[in-house]
Amino acid sequence: LTPLLVQVLDHWFESEPLKATLATDAVIGSMAGPRTPGSGYVLLHHGMGALEGRRGAWGYVAGGMGALSQAIAGAAAARGAHIFAEKPVSRVLLGRDGRAQGVVLQDGTEVRSKVVLSNASPQLTFLELTPQEQLPKDFVQRIQQVDTCSPVTKINVAVDRLPNFLAAPNTRDGQPLPHHQCSIHLNCESTQLLHQAFTEASNGHPSSRPMIELCIPSVLDPGLAPRGCHVVSLFTQFTPPVLAGGGPWDEAARNAYADAVFDCIEAYAPGFKASVVGRDILTPPDLERIFGLPSGNIFHGAMSLDQLYFARPAPSYSGYRSPVPGLYLCGSGAHPGGGVMGAAGRNAARVALEDFRRL
Repeated sequence: LTPLLVQVLDHWFESEPLKATLATDAVIGSMAGPRTPGSGYVLLHHGMGALEGRRGAWGYVAGGMGALSQAIAGAAAARGAHIFAEKPVSRVLLGRDGRAQGVVLQDGTEVRSKVVLSNASPQLTFLELTPQEQLPKDFVQRIQQVDTCSPVTKINVAVDRLPNFLAAPNTRDGQPLPHHQCSIHLNCESTQLLHQAFTEASNGHPSSRPMIELCIPSVLDPGLAPRGCHVVSLFTQFTPPVLAGGGPWDEAARNAYADAVFDCIEAYAPGFKASVVGRDILTPPDLERIFGLPSGNIFHGAMSLDQLYFARPAPSYSGYRSPVPGLYLCGSGAHPGGGVMGAAGRNAARVALEDFRRL
């Protein structure tokens, strides 16, 4: 049977490139293809919400994504919060009554608190930072079984000039054009292309013609690059977390995949490869190692129907509370999942405040 997403796209649209463009938001960050049942929800997830009154709109953060964290930190500090960066947590500190009483840092320092909110993934929070004897066995098993498979390899690129696309050539003065200010989707002319890329990764092979979402944030935020130069963000799929045959994502494998991505971009924008002055390749294992994302998953867990709503991160624990009193989950692994929206954090804070007042 034809899966629901493809049915909906075929029903409402005739243009195959338009259908494929919409389908990319149904598979973004997910090890799923446009024909995978349930992928339609991911499309909805990326279309919900609003930005400055515009429903479904997205935007760039001035100063880069780090500026968003700095804004949140500034607001918290203004309310009296103390923020300590680069202080890895070793474990959650529990009292004799089993309640969370703070955290222990890797240097042995104890930070006492009446409540603990974790923005880390459920896997890190409950399988590495929380004493296992304090957790129900079925809960631990559920967290261990969460699907975290990620297809994403992120490539950050520094270029000495704007990409010049055959479909919309640059002007002689080299000034940015409207399309340079948007998300540019490549290798997305048809849903069949997306399906083929997904199938290759499902068999353990990086996609030979990967789905590429290309953004040039420095066009709207010139402070990100020197004058005349730009930074290009490439969000690419599909790359398996584990390569076929168990081979490692070593330097050779990472560069081979990046070269394939750059070859694809070159076909759309000749001269792109010659404009590159630096690149940073982050495969799924790199995203896990650097950012603590399980299997490199930007959502802390697949956004599949069996891992949403009342089942996120586990049945009976979707309300941000955990089996440990005073310990709350407030990151993407909680309801409603991933995305730059802060919904999980806001909801968790309200629940924690409600419990705190009862104390």
